[in-house]
Amino acid sequence: MDQQIVQVKIHPAIGIARVGNSDQSPFIGPESPDQPALPPGSYKDGSGKIIKQAARFRIYGYNQAGEVVRELKVGEAGVTDIRWTVHLANKKAAWYQFHIPLDIPEAADLSDAKRSRRNASVTGADRKKLVIDSGARSISTLERGTAVLSGQIMGKQVDLGRASTEADGRLVLVGGDGTSASYTDPPGEITGVANNDTWYDNVSDGPITAEVTFDGTTKTATPAWVVVGPPHYAPGVKTVRTLYDLLYDVFTTEKTVEPVQELSFPEHIEPLLARFCELQWVNHGFATQFGWKGPHDFLDPEMRKRLNDPREVNRDLRRQIYLQMRDYDRDGMSPVPWPWLYGDAMTSGKATSVRQHLTLSATQDWMLSQWADGHFAPGPRRTGYPDVDDAPVTWQPGLLDQAALDNCAADAFHPGSEVTWPIRHKTMFSEPFRILHRAPDDPEPDYGDVLQLADVIGKNGPLYAQGPGDLTRWMAAPWQCDTASCRFGYQVQAGLGPRYSPYLPTFWPAQMPNHVLTKKDFDVVNTKPTGGDDSAREEAFENRAVWLRGLKGVDFNVQRRQMIKDWWLFGIVEPHEYTVGDAKFPRYVQVESVPGYPPASDHANLINIQVPEAGVPQRAAAAGTWRGTIPAADVESALVQQAVEEVKELTGYDETAIAAGYLEKLDPFHDNP
Repeated sequence: MDQQIVQVKIHPAIGIARVGNSDQSPFIGPESPDQPALPPGSYKDGSGKIIKQAARFRIYGYNQAGEVVRELKVGEAGVTDIRWTVHLANKKAAWYQFHIPLDIPEAADLSDAKRSRRNASVTGADRKKLVIDSGARSISTLERGTAVLSGQIMGKQVDLGRASTEADGRLVLVGGDGTSASYTDPPGEITGVANNDTWYDNVSDGPITAEVTFDGTTKTATPAWVVVGPPHYAPGVKTVRTLYDLLYDVFTTEKTVEPVQELSFPEHIEPLLARFCELQWVNHGFATQFGWKGPHDFLDPEMRKRLNDPREVNRDLRRQIYLQMRDYDRDGMSPVPWPWLYGDAMTSGKATSVRQHLTLSATQDWMLSQWADGHFAPGPRRTGYPDVDDAPVTWQPGLLDQAALDNCAADAFHPGSEVTWPIRHKTMFSEPFRILHRAPDDPEPDYGDVLQLADVIGKNGPLYAQGPGDLTRWMAAPWQCDTASCRFGYQVQAGLGPRYSPYLPTFWPAQMPNHVLTKKDFDVVNTKPTGGDDSAREEAFENRAVWLRGLKGVDFNVQRRQMIKDWWLFGIVEPHEYTVGDAKFPRYVQVESVPGYPPASDHANLINIQVPEAGVPQRAAAAGTWRGTIPAADVESALVQQAVEEVKELTGYDETAIAAGYLEKLDPFHDNP
């Protein structure tokens, strides 16, 4: 292979960092899709605070044929310096409201008010004060310093993170502390999931660029991007359709990435089926069907033997599994097909769109169809490269790119966890997986007080070249309000009945869990009984506690305000080894770390009820148009309490198990005529 380096590139192409409030040294985010979660205790410090996840960037040299030659490290093979530049921003407060993705047919029904600016009362030049911008900060490996990344919103200082270099020249970027606040005194009201005026957070995103000096010359690297998102509260769990899956489908469809040529069960099918099973640790509905010894435990050795067998004898098993996957043309709005995840146009109550629920990507669906027909190669379980540095150097850039995105959500873009719907547009990219950068001297146009759909898809619109803060600006403000609201089994009172599941469908359980195995229950499971009776252990293993059980009261808005303050008190789902050794339970079990809030009932906040009537006073109060003789908050509270009483009668659950209120993102068309 030609060893002459003619081009240098930064990897991962999109790096993912995550906020945390601990002063302890950060951990590096996953760098291989096969890298396991860290041991228990690695995600929180001794005081219970969440440790930041850092994103680490490397530079690789490519030859004229586009082949990877080697990683460029300072002090090796003539490399004398790497100069990195980082530019982070948070533009949420200065952007437009989020209600549903603007690239789906349902968006045409959104009123102008739903596409208007956040913080609309801030006008003119003052709107620039709503952007938290660190400016471009450079750091050289010769200096070995730290670049401080901070900005201001309405005159208040906000820390977005730090960037530093390792001895070999790799860049390590650490995000903010996760704090959210209002820039007014007194603070603005929390009135919804995604669009809370005056409120800001310190998630961010922006470009990573570099210049490398080697063999006496300096080359500019093909740049990368970094996203600083919320914590990953279940870092050992991947969702069914990850962000990598979504983007891989985008680029194979556009023929800029080679599709799978030879389908392999361990490489292409088993990881997808296994994710259904992994969700057993974060959602009780998935645990029942896809969990240990469940009806669809694809990880069971005997089941795997059949799934890995392309012979005709197992064809109908494969085909039945494939036919379970949702197809909009066949299934319409049915909630029954797999996966049991909400979609882009989810609303509460009776579905009005096929996009109420998620489908697999087209590529995932095609691979499963080929597998169902027996067109695949069997093989032993994939081992891969848990440590990316053990992989052949030619594989390392691709593994780094995949690992970062494999741990991000691409379920319902409603709006999501790390990024949202614009990411699925190829116009956002300069090459596969690499964001197209907006030049500093090419400012984005002002789209006006209302973001028009024609402007969204136009060539001068926001789906093309990106600037600092442009990926995360679509997300919820502040992020904790969405985290507290991304639940499961949403329903209005009228929909309760024998066909109602309190566990399903769900939003993003791999990022923000729904139901978890507690440390207390795991300790029971992991202790061999003296009398040989396993009933207590079996009961403990099957029990799942609501992850958000620490949120108090029944009102969603009250709970969202608490989440802004208490987000770090909630447990992290971590891998524990089952050590009894009798094979009665999985060898590795994902267990919630002990939460920092006072003990709460396992079933607290199990039933999630949308109360549309409560939206009238809530929206009027937010708009300053409430004219009732009773305060809007009191009317809203009374309506919520009335709904809770009705739900108690219908379900038999007590009040602690019920959370109710108005969620504007589940009612996006309320102001339409």
